[in-house]
Amino acid sequence: MANREALRELQTRLAGRLQAAGEGVSVSSWLAVESAGQRYLMPLGQSGEIFAWPGVQSVPYTQKWFLGVANLRGTLVGVVDLAALLGQPSVRSEQSLSETSLLAFNAALEVNAALLVDRLSGLRGLDAFVSSEPAPQGAPSYYGSIYVDSQGQRWQELNLQTLSQHPTFLGIGA
Repeated sequence: MANREALRELQTRLAGRLQAAGEGVSVSSWLAVESAGQRYLMPLGQSGEIFAWPGVQSVPYTQKWFLGVANLRGTLVGVVDLAALLGQPSVRSEQSLSETSLLAFNAALEVNAALLVDRLSGLRGLDAFVSSEPAPQGAPSYYGSIYVDSQGQRWQELNLQTLSQHPTFLGIGA
């Protein structure tokens, strides 16, 4: 119940900031999330709706990072464990899954998928960071810049549009 209220609050803040953007006020550029102890920035224009963990129907013969399909507002979407997809070890129990969220891809990307994330960390704009650096050498094409905040925490930008077209993401078959 508290999870749903937190999601509603985040979506209300997001809607307010998007409205402010239309009025020419400085607005956040990213949705900040955490998964398996790593911090990521998802471009708001590529991010869709946020859902509490609904449970999924597993699909046989798929990659371990592909958790299955879920019904989100009447649409079947593939659910991808972001941490596992990016090579981070993640052990998921039913209890830990109940505390996660799904971040759907923006409908404009025409991808019926959602990313499982451990924690939503709010909205961030460029002004929230003190420095940036390019993506690590040899990083996948969907990795953007790394941003460092005032506490020294590093945030990896992920381009969801590029991710949605990447062969690894599209190759769910085991």
